[in-house]
Amino acid sequence: MAASPAYALIATDLDGTLLRADDTLSDRSLTALARAAASGARHLVVTGRPAPRVRPLLDDLGSTGLAVCGQGAQVYDAGANRLLWSVTLDRELADTALGKIEAEVGQVYAAVDQDGVDGLTLIEPGYLMPHPTLPAVRVGRRDDLWCEPISKVLLRHPYLSDDELAVTARSVVGSLATVTMSGPGTVELQPCGITKATGLALAAEHLGLGPEMTIAFGDMPNDIPMFDWAAHGVAMANAHPELRAVADEVTLSNEDDGIAVVLERLFPEA
Repeated sequence: MAASPAYALIATDLDGTLLRADDTLSDRSLTALARAAASGARHLVVTGRPAPRVRPLLDDLGSTGLAVCGQGAQVYDAGANRLLWSVTLDRELADTALGKIEAEVGQVYAAVDQDGVDGLTLIEPGYLMPHPTLPAVRVGRRDDLWCEPISKVLLRHPYLSDDELAVTARSVVGSLATVTMSGPGTVELQPCGITKATGLALAAEHLGLGPEMTIAFGDMPNDIPMFDWAAHGVAMANAHPELRAVADEVTLSNEDDGIAVVLERLFPEA
């Protein structure tokens, strides 16, 4: 019989956290997650990536359970390939928010993640994907971004830093959307009030688990709500200073198997 786990739920971000820079999972990380699972713990991916961009990674993990995608806007059932829950960003509000941001900082370049298990990532002229391995479809003009329901908007600026763009966006967007910063070159607009904690709480409830049973791993400011919700938040060594400031613990970087280091301590071999 498996021993009672130190934590019953392990919530991990992907980019900059569980994944290495080349979008791969190390054998050590996979082994550590398998050991935790053998002890009775559940692993839940909590990522900004939309469900279609997460599916191949869940296959690598051998996961047929739930995943929180789209910055908390989607709870995805990998086994059934369906969304148990999703919230879309109103496209008129998104366009208005972009206009307010551009009135302050000049032209930005935008992309959107469409809603649904087969939704596309659309990018307007001038937008460069921060993750070149992720598939995207280039459209001819901004209006084409709004052709189907979307879960979020991704923004890039020609010269402002992510921090500068995020601060300005928050100051002008107000209740039109939630502004997050999820990685290098990635400032995002998502439905107002939606965060990683929103999706994590829903998925955990579905599993019959709560925050007091959860350990969370992340690397960017968009992981702060998840850390606030979980009992224990672990920032990677490569994490943004804002996340490190609120973390309960800092581990090694994603390249140095920081998650595995913590899980090996919490779930020792029998």
